[in-house]
Amino acid sequence: MGIHFLVSVLLISIATLTSSFQVGRPALAQVKSTAWRTSASERRSRHILAAKNKNKDGDEMSDVDEYRNGATAFLSNFMQSSPSPVPAGEGSRPINDDPLSDIDFDAPKAPKMSLQNLAAVLDAELYEKEWFVTGNISPIYFDDEFQFQDPDVKLTGVEEYARGVRKIFDQTSRAQIISSVVNTTIPNTITITWRLSGRVNIGPKGLAIKPYICYTDFTVDEESGLVVFQEDRFDIPGWDILLSALFPFLIGKVTKEPAPEVEPRVVKMPVISGGKKGGILDGLFQQLGL
Repeated sequence: MGIHFLVSVLLISIATLTSSFQVGRPALAQVKSTAWRTSASERRSRHILAAKNKNKDGDEMSDVDEYRNGATAFLSNFMQSSPSPVPAGEGSRPINDDPLSDIDFDAPKAPKMSLQNLAAVLDAELYEKEWFVTGNISPIYFDDEFQFQDPDVKLTGVEEYARGVRKIFDQTSRAQIISSVVNTTIPNTITITWRLSGRVNIGPKGLAIKPYICYTDFTVDEESGLVVFQEDRFDIPGWDILLSALFPFLIGKVTKEPAPEVEPRVVKMPVISGGKKGGILDGLFQQLGL
């Protein structure tokens, strides 16, 4: 009875937070809506300005467009501070360098390919880089007006997404890719199934994540062949994720058991166009270093 009473109180508290902290932003009507379109250079300028505009604790202000539930908005106030660069001796690099400095967010885009080929390429890239938690994304597959949403947040921009996930996830976290397939029910969509585990950088010591399964839907533009929209879905409700993080003794009793371990796969970057690295796909293979 005590556990069920505790859960009831927590659920009421979460519902109260949701109504109190709900962010009022208009819904996304269309992925390519002109109201949301900004140039890559404009977004880069916004990111530079954000670095100059600190909150009261000295942290960079968030690039999130909207918090979609109140609990997330509330917990975002307890995000760990990003470490400031530490001056190093002459001729050496700072100790805390930009972890995403090797990514060229202005790199030329990959040429258009079939959905099947793009699914295979993304599968190999994600299996190696796990950018859902590392932020080590490959921007060449994404439109400049890329938008992201999940049950918690919305944001615009590939770089904003990459830096957002890098900031929130402790780098012991994993995004283990299970499959990457063309969705047979939603047009122009590739669905990635993956297992999330690790920790999020909330609170002084962070919060452990009970492993669970995520489904990422990539919407691909018919004309360019680039990903214009990403939506993440989870196999457990938000209250389960939150309770499991805050009160791990409830796992398997009130909340769902952790997702099972993922069997390792042998994943290789596919050779496209009969194995010839030339012609229309020359730019793609150059970007992939093949």
